[in-house]
Amino acid sequence: MRYHQSGNIPQKRHTIFKSPEDKFYYEQLFGTEGFHGISSLLYHIHRPTQIKSIGEAKDVTPKIAVAKNVTPRMFKGMNVMPEDDFLDSRKFLMVNNDLKMGLSKPRKSTDYFYKNAECDELLFVHNGSGILKTFVGNLEFSVGDYLIIPRGTIYQVELNSEDTVFFVLESHSPIYTPKRYRNEFGQLLEHSPFCERDIVAPTFVEPKDEKGEFLIKVKKENQITDFIYATHPFDVVGWDGYFYPYKFNIKNFEPITGRIHQPPPVHQNFEGHNFVVCSFCARMYDYHPLAIPAPYNHSNIDSDEVLFYTEGDFMSRNHIDLMDFTLHPGGIVHGPHPGAMERSIGKKFTEEYAVMVDPFKPLKITEEALKVEDPSYKTSWLEEHDKTMEDRSQE
Repeated sequence: MRYHQSGNIPQKRHTIFKSPEDKFYYEQLFGTEGFHGISSLLYHIHRPTQIKSIGEAKDVTPKIAVAKNVTPRMFKGMNVMPEDDFLDSRKFLMVNNDLKMGLSKPRKSTDYFYKNAECDELLFVHNGSGILKTFVGNLEFSVGDYLIIPRGTIYQVELNSEDTVFFVLESHSPIYTPKRYRNEFGQLLEHSPFCERDIVAPTFVEPKDEKGEFLIKVKKENQITDFIYATHPFDVVGWDGYFYPYKFNIKNFEPITGRIHQPPPVHQNFEGHNFVVCSFCARMYDYHPLAIPAPYNHSNIDSDEVLFYTEGDFMSRNHIDLMDFTLHPGGIVHGPHPGAMERSIGKKFTEEYAVMVDPFKPLKITEEALKVEDPSYKTSWLEEHDKTMEDRSQE
């Protein structure tokens, strides 16, 4: 992240700051990892601590169906059911102690405020558009945008249509850009596949000076609790720092290519504790005269591998639909489907887009995932299976 400043702030932190009407503004430190991690300072019209009441907690713990998984799996995202409510629409398919991920198909904008008090959130926009409204400003979003929302951010989502689809990842650790692409000062290096110009900070919005009853749904330890506050949470007159939500569009990722096939780490976009997030993008294929563009078979001994297919035709897989998830558990060899390697030879370019998550601890499979699983995927590398699928597609 880089330093950003919006609105009005005092010349020096932790000092008296008043409005033109000679009323105090109230400073808030917003950050993680105690006083060690990156942070921002926010200045409120009203004290941000004015709780009027707290409701009952609603348990939203994902229900685990398979606690120890060694089976390659495919989940048909197209079959995940939409919900009107933004939070109810989150269907987590795979989880471990570091993260939860799945699909969200909300039909309606939020008429409440929301704060995830324990997880950073990554929302990848597969379909739809709208505005992420936060207490530090607004981010307009559309297809292909990653929305990185640090824990503790208070926000609302305004949707432009009822067919919005998000890939959702909740992380128990902060989500950062890869350390190997940053120098000791935090600046992205010249060989990074993206730069600071590609990272979009929120647009400042005039603060809301309102009193009343404002519902903030707070998520903590897999429970959502209704808090009623006495003042509007978007009353920030200014802020500065390094900790804020931002967006990055997948089509601003500049793929790293080579004469022979490049390994998945060249596609890395983000990282958290015990996982990485990669962006597979349209790119030139390998240009050695004997190159095989399709990936080689590999075991991923130390990590599971999840792919979410969002645009184009993914060259290493057969019979893939958009919104599909594939899961290849660590320790089980996987690679291109039958015929994919041969088809790739001589090809010059691919138009595929996919989000890949590699967790370094095994994933558990939820009941929601089994509702949309294609059970035939685990045997789809058999040449007889592939021929049967081809025959069915021609009928």
